[in-house]
Amino acid sequence: MGTSLKPAHIDLPAPPRPDQRPDPNHADCRGVASVLSRVGDKWSVFVITMLSDGPKRFNELKRMINGISQRMLTLTLRGLERDGLVTRTIFPTIPPRVDYELTDLGRGLQQPVMALGQWAIKHQQQIAAARARFDERNDG
Repeated sequence: MGTSLKPAHIDLPAPPRPDQRPDPNHADCRGVASVLSRVGDKWSVFVITMLSDGPKRFNELKRMINGISQRMLTLTLRGLERDGLVTRTIFPTIPPRVDYELTDLGRGLQQPVMALGQWAIKHQQQIAAARARFDERNDG
């Protein structure tokens, strides 16, 4: 007996109609990706978490977030402000006092961000073990 070139499995599900298929170039996909890149950024997660209990000054945030540089904190706060998640209030004192606070939109993000952070803390050892197993299998 020889090899048959006739397809044997021809009962395939119908492909989704074009109006049901997500288009990765569609504006909604690009928009969601843009939002997720902001709220999924590690420094944004830390800033949102630190602001969850009220306004903070820049240096206060810098002290609270271990490992963040002044430049990265500035860029993160500016990005969060641009996206409407944080407000920046300047008080006319000498020296000027600047407070950062979550907006209503930012406060709506608190719960999912904090849940993600809690999940990461709870599972970090399992993930570290899985990474070690993967690296052991693939480095040998």
